[in-house]
Amino acid sequence: MTTTHSAANDAGTQPSSASSWRTVDVVVASAVAVAFGVVFWAWGTLWQTASSAFTAFPPAQGFMYGVWLAPGVLGALLIRKRGAAIYTELVAAVVSALLGVAWGLNVIAYGLVEGAAAEIVFAFALYKSWRLPVALAAGAVAGASAALLDLAFYYPDWSGSWQLVYGALIVVSSVVIAGFGSWLVVRALARTGVLAPFASGRHQSRV
Repeated sequence: MTTTHSAANDAGTQPSSASSWRTVDVVVASAVAVAFGVVFWAWGTLWQTASSAFTAFPPAQGFMYGVWLAPGVLGALLIRKRGAAIYTELVAAVVSALLGVAWGLNVIAYGLVEGAAAEIVFAFALYKSWRLPVALAAGAVAGASAALLDLAFYYPDWSGSWQLVYGALIVVSSVVIAGFGSWLVVRALARTGVLAPFASGRHQSRV
């Protein structure tokens, strides 16, 4: 039994159930989501303000996008439970909408889609692997979903080359900020001991 548990830890897996949420899971996921909801609102203001700097080539602003995909990936890596990515991303979007983000209630639909996109990656890993490649993949897929939504609803008239650049920049930004950034945050927090109640604090994944 001890050998199996140790092997699971070394593989970056979570041997316990990924389906049942505890009160502490809900509290922490909600806290992360609310904090990011405020960040979303502030980031949206910065996005609007900075857009004038990209008038010559608007797709270049896609490099800023990854912040909006971070809570879904971070929530899943922290909580390691089914539905954590969707819950954290969606609640963050709802909070930002309530705070008055420029895109109104549309951001709620974005949060649902982006959270579901990240969730699919963790589900594909059977909620057992939380290593860096999985985090990066979750960031990439979430970013791709956001890019598709933007291109369909906001920039359908852009040229194919502009759309391609914009989509690529969003995916790269999401991989770096939401994927790699979230993975680094979890590892840093785990070292402090504050994640002791969670599997993410007890079993740090190794590259």
